[in-house]
Amino acid sequence: MKTFPMGGVHPSENKLSCAKPIEVLPLPEVVTIPLAQHIGAPAVAKVAKGDKVLTGQLIAEAGSFMSANIHSPVSGTVTAVDMVPNGQGLRQMMITIKREGDDWAEGIDRSDALVKECSLSAQEIIAKIKDAGIVGMGGATFPTHVKLAVPPGKKAECVIINGVECEPYLTSDHRTMLEHGEELVVGVTILMKAVGVEKAYIGIENNKPDAIAHLTAIASGYKGIEVVPLKVRYPQGGEKQLIAAVTGRQVPPPPALPIDVGAVVCNASTTVAVYRAVQKSMPLIERVVTVTGKRLKEPKNLLTRMGTPVSALLEAAGGVPEEASKVINGGPMMGRAMVNLASPVTKGCSGITVLSGREAVRREAAQCIKCAKCVSACPMGLEPYYLSKMTQKKGWDALEQQMITSCIECGCCQSTCPSYLPLLDWIRLGKQTVMGIIRARGAAAAPKK
Repeated sequence: MKTFPMGGVHPSENKLSCAKPIEVLPLPEVVTIPLAQHIGAPAVAKVAKGDKVLTGQLIAEAGSFMSANIHSPVSGTVTAVDMVPNGQGLRQMMITIKREGDDWAEGIDRSDALVKECSLSAQEIIAKIKDAGIVGMGGATFPTHVKLAVPPGKKAECVIINGVECEPYLTSDHRTMLEHGEELVVGVTILMKAVGVEKAYIGIENNKPDAIAHLTAIASGYKGIEVVPLKVRYPQGGEKQLIAAVTGRQVPPPPALPIDVGAVVCNASTTVAVYRAVQKSMPLIERVVTVTGKRLKEPKNLLTRMGTPVSALLEAAGGVPEEASKVINGGPMMGRAMVNLASPVTKGCSGITVLSGREAVRREAAQCIKCAKCVSACPMGLEPYYLSKMTQKKGWDALEQQMITSCIECGCCQSTCPSYLPLLDWIRLGKQTVMGIIRARGAAAAPKK
């Protein structure tokens, strides 16, 4: 069974909602849509207070090359374009819309009919994906049109679809593969055409045998698409880990990208969104969100419009249990604790996890015992304890030399530490600071206009 070569851990899977079919969440009365739902510059609002909008209408335009369009998830009236607290309590610019029905913009095909043939050129495909505001829906939120624009001098050799979903608890990709398999595979053919390759792989961990069998049967009718079962091992869904597992190739350290080893990687849910954008002119205004937790009354997979309050999803799953002590945007390994449940679902929100009791409480940190478990667990070959300590000492030059920017923030180091040290928290801070220094240095070195 294929897997990546170093590090990784085996957390309890807790896929409580894997057998729960996708349900459609009722539309909220009010939505708040952040202008930053992607890596890169925030989108620029194209509407103002008092404007009437339709479902699927462009309301914010990509602010730069590394940005993405945003569309209205409902029809109604814009009530504000202002700073609103997000899930972590930080204020960011959002568009607030009061829903007044669900009237759609023209040109969007809302039928369930499968459209297999794509007559568009590669450039036209990428343009439609850009127009639809598609970003990576596995959590990274990298603008998909940027990923598909292969730089001059580089050549794509294969497309890899990430159907691993190795994060504990989350099942939104799993259910999407089962319930929208045909759309996914047609989406793969569109991605192959966009980057000019004849080979694609769909990587799925072998704890999803139903998805492996289902997509293998569908892919047999399409040329060049292979389903690759993978060993269960976290973080198998990391882009570099997935490439290594499927192709055996190692992506060099930053600034190298997957395209440097001939690979273009796309998440399973993103691939379905690509199909809908290209074949149906459907912008990215909804996604499947797993709402889960051991004490939750009814874990579910909910098809949710962007901008819907997280509290509405929790209510649909039976409400937050009294003994719950932590709600996480994402899964327990890479997700972030929430302080504001009125904050909205965004393009990168694949799950909401409710933790209770002992699993929600951090143990008191002790002294490092020099066991090196964090080093053994790191799938990127880094030294987490050293990076954590140098962040505390503000040793930014040393952190850059030790490749802190290679950290994928998977949390393997912190989950294995017998001293319960908050390694990932410090490394995240160090990585953010070093990346800021690198950007500032690049801006200072750029020629003045």
